[in-house]
Amino acid sequence: MAYTKYRHFNRSSAHRQAMLRNLVTSLIKHESISTTWHKAKEAQRLAEKCITLAKKNTAVTRMKAEAILYSPHENGPKLFKTLVERYRERPGGYTRVLRIPPLKDDQAESAILELVDGPKDMRFAMTAKTVARANKEGNELNQITVRNIKKVTKFRKDGEAELQKLVDTFK
Repeated sequence: MAYTKYRHFNRSSAHRQAMLRNLVTSLIKHESISTTWHKAKEAQRLAEKCITLAKKNTAVTRMKAEAILYSPHENGPKLFKTLVERYRERPGGYTRVLRIPPLKDDQAESAILELVDGPKDMRFAMTAKTVARANKEGNELNQITVRNIKKVTKFRKDGEAELQKLVDTFK
């Protein structure tokens, strides 16, 4: 007996697909969304696929990517211009899921799903804050912070200069 390799969320197929499309549309529109951890992981798969299709930019892949979005006329230009330019050199890994404390009273695992290398990139901001604190206290950067600096600046255009600018604002 073969089992499908995705979370069902105790919903019908149409409801699940609609929920995931709505999450991906919101992610592309706002670049960062808060939801449950399990929904974020499933929406991450669909968002990665959508951005990969947009990067290929053929007529067929364009139609497939627009079919995922609920409002392709609003969010299509952002997907096909802004995000494709941002991720042109990146081979994958366009999104990041960060766990956060539960948002609701039911204590469901919550998470933030965000697009990496964007203006709302939380890891970039947290790394800059850590570097600023270490500089202020006169401490050396530990291995984890050095590794995070490499990660957040690797594919970002002028990443090291942007990081330094953000570090200066935190001082």
